[in-house]
Amino acid sequence: MQRKAYVPGVAVLLAALLAGCTGSSSDDGATDDSKPGGSSSTAPAAQPGKYRTLPEACAAVDHGTLDSLLPGIKQIADEEQRETAYEGTATPTFDTDRRVGCRWKVESTSATDHLFVDFERVVSYDSVSDDSKASGLYADKETAADLPEPSASASSESEGSEESPDADSSASPSDSASASASGSASASPSSTSSASPSASATPTSLQPRTLDGLGDEAYLNDTLSSAGSTAQQRTVTVVFRTSNVIVTIEYDEQPAVTGEVPDSKEMQDRARNLAAKLADTLNG
Repeated sequence: MQRKAYVPGVAVLLAALLAGCTGSSSDDGATDDSKPGGSSSTAPAAQPGKYRTLPEACAAVDHGTLDSLLPGIKQIADEEQRETAYEGTATPTFDTDRRVGCRWKVESTSATDHLFVDFERVVSYDSVSDDSKASGLYADKETAADLPEPSASASSESEGSEESPDADSSASPSDSASASASGSASASPSSTSSASPSASATPTSLQPRTLDGLGDEAYLNDTLSSAGSTAQQRTVTVVFRTSNVIVTIEYDEQPAVTGEVPDSKEMQDRARNLAAKLADTLNG
């Protein structure tokens, strides 16, 4: 009789011990799962870019725009050769949905013009979005271009030039004499020869700079080759980003006559006009 009373008591004690162990292990498991950065936590998916494909680069520039950028096309007498010039040459690519480009080169009686257009669609395989990845790549390009810092003196100089007539009218005779002397000095041959071609050909308003109203972000670069035995070559580059696509335009011209300098404003206007059209093409 005592043995029957003793056995149930032992069973109850063992059951209580087992219940305590089970509860402790379940508590430990819950604590491990709640740790931040555990295997159960998942990072949110990166936002895909707006563009999934790219336009055909050689067909993205219409004939009218090519006539403006490459005046020599109209001078090609042979119709078949002229059509070949319009078609351009596609740059090699491994994936037309990721990168495409096209080149044109035309010679005329006055100059040789070259145009290059490149489309790059950025896809991020990291935790960042396609747009963020593209913005970083664009920033690298802008940094590499080494654009000059916007100068506050440029605006003050322009304001000063607008106020110069009033200043001249109130100047004393001695001031006027010194001003006229400095003016004649600036017109002297020695002063003209000391002015660099790049400085005289590229005014402040046409210096390399960032651009507003073109894509999400954009910049323009304008470089002039150093003087040598051949004519100087000017290269205007426009780069802009819209969502996850980066577009690069390189437009250069080399006059046929030594000593001539390509017009900066004219070339920049042509390149910016093309950039605006390509941006519209992407936006569809």
